[in-house]
Amino acid sequence: MRFRRVMAALVPAGAAAAFAILPTGAFAAGTGSAPNYAAGRVPTAVAGRVFPAVSSPLAYRYAGKLSGKKPATGALLDCQQPGAMPNCYTPQELATAYDIPPRLTGAGRTIVIIDAFGDPTVRQDLAVEDTGFGLPAAKLNIIYPNGKPAFNPSSNDEVNWSAEIALDVESSHAVAPGATIDLVIAKSDKDADILSALRYTVRNRLGDVLSQSYGEAESCEAPSIVRADHQLFEQAERLRITVLASSGDYGAGQPSCNGSTLIKSVGLPAADPLVTGVGATSLSASQPSGSYESETAWNDEYGASNGGYSKVFPRPAYQAGVVHGFGRGVPDVSYSGDVNNGLLIAWSQGVAADVGQIYEFGGTSAGPPQWAGISALADQAGRHDLGFINRRLYQIARTPRYDYVFHDVTTGSNTASYTDASGNLVTINGYSAGPGWDPVTGLGTPDVAHLISALRVMH
Repeated sequence: MRFRRVMAALVPAGAAAAFAILPTGAFAAGTGSAPNYAAGRVPTAVAGRVFPAVSSPLAYRYAGKLSGKKPATGALLDCQQPGAMPNCYTPQELATAYDIPPRLTGAGRTIVIIDAFGDPTVRQDLAVEDTGFGLPAAKLNIIYPNGKPAFNPSSNDEVNWSAEIALDVESSHAVAPGATIDLVIAKSDKDADILSALRYTVRNRLGDVLSQSYGEAESCEAPSIVRADHQLFEQAERLRITVLASSGDYGAGQPSCNGSTLIKSVGLPAADPLVTGVGATSLSASQPSGSYESETAWNDEYGASNGGYSKVFPRPAYQAGVVHGFGRGVPDVSYSGDVNNGLLIAWSQGVAADVGQIYEFGGTSAGPPQWAGISALADQAGRHDLGFINRRLYQIARTPRYDYVFHDVTTGSNTASYTDASGNLVTINGYSAGPGWDPVTGLGTPDVAHLISALRVMH
């Protein structure tokens, strides 16, 4: 079952085409063939399988193809022009907006990313991103704990995972260009295979930070998998590994286990109390400077930031006095994740002939890899691994430094409506953003320089 987002009164002019296929003109001559999937739809959700948050709905839009020549304006793509609607951000513009200190690179740290199926062109796409946007070459290791799966370019599911891989690798490298990236590929997106990749990552302590941009409704994951994941996250805490995960892109909902509808739910692994759950916002920053202007909760035709309260895990002690609910509150933090002002990412859908294509990416998928980069910077600054950071984040929220460290996102909501394949309207009544923590954007987004300083003080 696939779902389509309903935003009739809220869709900006010209954006309605995103419901059916990529926007008109997206695949112009010389840009490659249109892929065989529809934007605004998601892969079949079934119990025992995670899906990449970037695919629910498709949280990306074609932006153009790099020619290798930079015009006098410095803008490589139309969406970079001042006043462009919608616009897009380069890695440098996001770094400016979130005050990422250029003196830190994440050198000496390793970011681990778990994804499924693989992406045959990830190295080529990464090279395009680095060359096009002036980033240093990355050190990327690709690891297949259970053997290298054969990539099927005709599979919507596998193509969507290749999108997730491109976003995860390139965005984490953009934030922490000096860090090593270990991309761990599970042989499929079944829970057991993802668990196997997680087990390999943690038991071998591959890195200092772990990013996971996938999930499923709490009720769709077998209790045995939930327990096994949690035990590994406990081990990760002991090993001082920072663990992050995306909250999901269906607003306050998640696909039901049989894929027939949406249910009000938070997702795993983001809802595990030993994981830092990351939601999404819509960021407004000036171009071309990238100066921060404002943010609101991400909620548009491409999706909405998931959040709410766990029915599996009680509210952890570190959320007491900040989260007012009985269950573990999700997300903990957020990051820019609106496709309508998305991050520019090179992605060729695993097809060598299409290397050079650039997409605007968003969704809650964009948050964990970039927060992983931030964590690597903090580890470098402190000269030790911070490990589990949630306690420190909520300690900051209880102090006058909160508004100095975080952009408190107070507008928007994650109530969202979708139509299922039978044409039935499904509305998930969610929550509103507000002062302090909220079940849409968490504590908000970081002023990275201030956050790193606060984390060092609180160590």
